[in-house]
Amino acid sequence: YGAFGLLVTLIWLYLEILRLLAKLRKR
Repeated sequence: YGAFGLLVTLIWLYLEILRLLAKLRKR
């Protein structure tokens, strides 16, 4: 369970970072 939760957290952070980078590129 711990490893699965960590994996989900890493994927979520990865998607959030991509979203922020997309916003910065638009400006």
